[in-house]
Parts: sequence; C-alpha cells; structure tokens
Amino acid sequence: MKVLITGGAGFIGSNTTRALTALGHEVTVLDNLAPQIHGPVPEVTSPLFRSIMNTTRIIRGDICDESDLLEGLKGQDAIIHLAAETGTGQSMYEIKRYADVNVGGTALMLNLLANRPHNIQKVVVASSRAVYGEGKYRSAALGIQYPDARKEADLQAGRFEPRCPKTGENLTALPTDEESKIHPTSVYGITKHTQEQMVLTVCGSLGVPAVALRYQNVYGPGQSLRNPYTGILSIFSTQMLNGNPLNIFEDGEESRDFVYIDDVVRATVAALLGVGSDKQAIGIGSGVPTSVIEVAKALAVNYASEVPIRVTGAYRLGDIRHNYADTKKALALLGFEAKVQFKEGIAQFSAWVREQDLPPDAFDKSIREMKARGLFKSRC
Repeated sequence: MKVLITGGAGFIGSNTTRALTALGHEVTVLDNLAPQIHGPVPEVTSPLFRSIMNTTRIIRGDICDESDLLEGLKGQDAIIHLAAETGTGQSMYEIKRYADVNVGGTALMLNLLANRPHNIQKVVVASSRAVYGEGKYRSAALGIQYPDARKEADLQAGRFEPRCPKTGENLTALPTDEESKIHPTSVYGITKHTQEQMVLTVCGSLGVPAVALRYQNVYGPGQSLRNPYTGILSIFSTQMLNGNPLNIFEDGEESRDFVYIDDVVRATVAALLGVGSDKQAIGIGSGVPTSVIEVAKALAVNYASEVPIRVTGAYRLGDIRHNYADTKKALALLGFEAKVQFKEGIAQFSAWVREQDLPPDAFDKSIREMKARGLFKSRC
C-alpha cells in the first residue's frame, strides 16, 4: 500500500512511517518541518526527521498549500492525516494559525478528494482527547456528569476539582468513553473535533472508509524536547536537566492518560489496515490516569535529579482537571489495548533523553505569553 502521512516527520508520524515501511508499505511524508518542533536545521537538530530522512520520500511542504498536497496525493492509496498545530494553551492566543492549519488544511485536503481524481481507499485522522474538555465524572447526587470549564473563582480559591452543581461536593473522575459529551475547553480541542467530523462526514459521502483516533497524551523516545507548548514529560525533562526547578500547577493532583508511542503506532496501523472501524471515532489511551506530581517524581528518580519540585497553586485558564480513556471500543474495533505501563515507558523515555543534546529550557517563554494575555494566573 502507498500511504501519504501528513505531518509524517512529527513524533507520531515518524514512528508510524518507520513501522509501515518495515511492513513493506511505501510511505510519502508531507511535513513543513516547523522549527518549534524540529529546530532550525532539521537534518541536524531533529532526531525525528533524521530517523526517516534517508529511507522515506519526504515533501517539505505545507498542508495549506494546494500544490504541495497534490504532489503528496499522487498515486497514494491511503492517508494518515496527522498534520496539525498541537498546543492547547498556545491555541488560545494563536487562534487564526490553529484554525488555518487544523481546519483549513483538512478542508483543503478533503476538497481535493471531492473534486480531483484520486486512488484513496482509506483515511485515518488524528483527533484528540481535547475534544471532550473535562472527561466523564460521577456525582453521588446526580449520577453521570460532564462538567463545564472550571470557574476562575474556584481555581483562585484552590478548589481545583470539578464540583457537583447540586451539592458542591467534588465529582469522581471516570473513564471517558466515545459517547461522552463533546465540549472542548480550548481552540485546539475545537479544531480537532472539527477535523474529525469533516473527515468522517466528507469521506462518508465519497464512499472512502475513514476513522478518527482520539489520542490521549502520547509520550516516549523521540518526543520533541524543543517544543515548550506541549508534552509535559519533555517540558519537565528539559527543566530538570537544565537544573531549573519544576513549578507544578494547581495542587499537582490533576491527571492525564499517558499512552506510549509504540502502542499508539500499533493502534494507528490497525486503524489503517483493519476493517470494521469505518465512520468511527475511537479513543486511544492506556486507560490509566497518572497525576502530574507522579510524573514529576518519577522523572526526578530516573534522572537522579534534586531540583526543587514546587506545587504552586498557579493555574492556566482552559486547562482540564482529569481525562483518561475508556478502552473498550478500541479493543472491540481495533483489537487494541496498551501494552507498555507508565513505569516502563517513562524509564525508556528518560534513558533516551539522557542521550540527546539538551536544548535550552524555553518553558518560561510560553508562560510569559499566556500571562500577558491573562490566561495564566497565580493564586492571591
């Protein structure tokens, strides 16, 4: 099979490229090699790009450029559409760029499929757990709840957990399934939901099988250490190994579902090559919540780091508290369940980080940008 992977030099893309190539498929990568991810000279500064640059056909181009897309689509049998801007916080002030790339680029790709001759027989689009906003919760008084974005007054008072609208008691987080309410709390989440719905709707009308994968927090060796806007493990690693203290938001008990890159690649390949998942949105995660403070402490152990880990109570508007995957649909439709447990995965990630040339710690720059726009707050 000939497969076009948009964003194919990125973290998920480069790993999927290598996996498909090893299976005998012919991969073409379309990627703009953005400096925020790949550094100024990708051939030197990007392990992701270097891992595929001599074995894969690469088009250095833009998902928003029709001529680049047409070149990429020539002779292809399938598309894995990964190209996107990915920072939830950054999306709240780089609104036009996120909409242009994530929505506009997807619209252009689909427009070509609808109006030009092609051989595409399958499309897999990368969606995100961000489409849900807060995940699924239970209230003792009201049952299942899908809380809206937390109120700033609660965050300022240190009430970080979503609360029952009737009793005011803390809600209990549950696994978030695909039938959960869609109510994203960031521009990024909005664009990802639009992407998946556009792909499933248009491909459905064209008779092209398509599936959307709602990835949880993907991590592992190869993850960009340069991007200060996304990837908590990379951000914490860069801070620690530069000798800088970690300032943990809220109370450190906010949690995410961390799913290892090898598992994500298996799920993506299964969605591409399998049958029975067409027209579906499927959550891809480990099904296990891990708190931010657990992540920080695990990295400190793996790096033998003694930098201070400070729980600050500061918060970012639009951040969610908890979200972890219900994995039943992925198992039923893709035969997928995560194999790599977090303790094993973070050890492999940390070992890889130690072998890399460490970039400067740029996280404070991202915080200054959010603070200047009123999106990052310290508790009074």
